[in-house]
Parts: sequence; structure tokens; C-alpha cells
Amino acid sequence: MKRPLKIGTRKSQLAIWQASLVQMLLKKNDIDSELIFIKSEGDKNLVTPLYELGVQGIFTKNLDAALLNNKIDLAVHSMKDVPTQLATGIRQAAVLKRASYKDILVFKGDKKDIEDKLFNNFESRFNNQSSAFTIATSSIRRKAQWLNRYPNNRIENLRGNVNTRLRKLEENNWNGAIFAAAGLERINLRPENSIDLNWMLPAPAQGAITISCRGKDQLSFDAAHSLNDEATEICTQIERDFLRTLLGGCSTPISALAVFENDKIIFKGNVCSTDGKQKFEITKEASIENNNDLGVICANGILQNEKAKQVIYEIRNAK
Repeated sequence: MKRPLKIGTRKSQLAIWQASLVQMLLKKNDIDSELIFIKSEGDKNLVTPLYELGVQGIFTKNLDAALLNNKIDLAVHSMKDVPTQLATGIRQAAVLKRASYKDILVFKGDKKDIEDKLFNNFESRFNNQSSAFTIATSSIRRKAQWLNRYPNNRIENLRGNVNTRLRKLEENNWNGAIFAAAGLERINLRPENSIDLNWMLPAPAQGAITISCRGKDQLSFDAAHSLNDEATEICTQIERDFLRTLLGGCSTPISALAVFENDKIIFKGNVCSTDGKQKFEITKEASIENNNDLGVICANGILQNEKAKQVIYEIRNAK
């Protein structure tokens, strides 16, 4: 009798939901498994903004260690949290079908008032109508894009799992906070007082769940790979190639989205200065059969702009 596969997961509600989904899908393939709970460095420090911690893979490295020490066989992650360069001895086994890639604003107050001051009236971005707004997020990407669009707004740091962040939003005198739609929707916590931020490009691989295993563990790889969604794998790889070519880290003001559209893949990417004052964008398409280098090509397109190159240099060397 084969022993159950050990699936490593963080202890947050969302992480457990994701790992439980993998467990359920494996069960449909007649593969037994059990969940092993592991606390990440990102869960231990809930005060310092993520972009100040300076650690790649802050939500993944303890699970990586558990894999390499044979404490678990599979690790389940929100793919946007995974460094573009995996730890030595670990490989990607599967990417599940992507959920929503969008960011959303969970707001306080009247929806019409929020929409009028932030979305409907273009000019209000630069005058006092929106200058009193305070928005919370710990993501440097969301902060940079928000300040690029609403330079007069104030950004507050917001850390913790989704439950904690929703509670902090209620407790503080903020106008709203930015969340990933998939994270709230997966655990049925998306409030009615929320709006899709259709103008905001997501983090590379946002909305996707990935499974990793030890590089030489073929049995675990095969079990997980049976769950792989090829379209999501292709799109997230393009997005992560864009990120890796520009910087390589996952806590940066870099956004990317690749989507299948008819017989083509459409890619959009941008990089912002950390204060949001500068933004550099690129859009490109490729055939489904010829997309292998799309992310790298787009990143190099950004790097041809000397001002963009200087912004990226400053981000890389920020202390």
C-alpha cells in the first residue's frame, strides 16, 4: 500500500483552501494525501512592509526547506509569491487553472461617491477631490500603480492574511484597501463593497496556484503534474520570464499579464518607480506556437528605454 503524499501548506485560511483543493483533485485521481502545516517567515512578521523585508520567497522558503528535508512531498503556493528562480533541488510540478487575476478595491463609504471621485471623473485624480483618500496595501506594485494614477492619495501599510487585512480595514480610518480578487473569492470573503480595478495590471502569475516537489521525486511530480493546466502554465511562464529578466524578485513594482485571445497570446507589462511618478509600459502579441521568448522580449523592450533602465537600477539597488 502506497503511503499518502504529504502536502505542505501555510496555516492561513487561503493557503489551507488551496492545499485542500490540491488534495481533493489528487483524490479524484485515486491518490491519497495529507496536509502538513508549516509557518512561513512572512507569517511571523506582520508589521514590516513586504518590500522592506528584502527577502525573496518569504512565503515559500520554509516550505522549500521542508521539501528538501523530506518532511513533505509537495508544496502548494500562490504562484505570485514564488521566486522566479526556484531553490536548487526543487522543481515546478504543476500549475492549476487560473482564477481571477484582477486586483480589487474593498472600500468604505458610499459606492457612488468612491466611483465618482476615483473612477468616473478622470480629472479628479489630480485635484483635491481625491487627495483626501487613504488606501492601504503592503504591495509595492499596487502602491506604485495607485500613486501613478492617484498621485495625491496617501498609502498605508497593511499586512496579514486576508482575514486580518479585512479586519484592519474596518478598524482604521481608511477609505479602502487593495486585495487580489482570487484570494477573497476562493474563501467566499469578497465583500459587496468592492470594485474590480480593471486598469491595474496584476502581479506576474496572480490568481494561479502552483505545486512544487523535489527535483528527483518522479512519483510526486507525476502525481501533481496530472493536475497541470497547460494554458495557465504558458501564460504564467511568460509573465515570470518578464519579471525575472527585469529584476528576478517577487516584491517589486513590476506587473505582467499574458492571456490567450483567439489564436494569439496578448502580453501587457509595466514597471513603475516606487513612488509611482514614472511608469513604463509594453504590449506585444505572439502566436500560440511561437511564444517561448515573449516575456524576455518584452522585458528587453522595456530595458531599451534609458529612463526605465535607470528606474530598474534604482529598484535593484534600493536598501
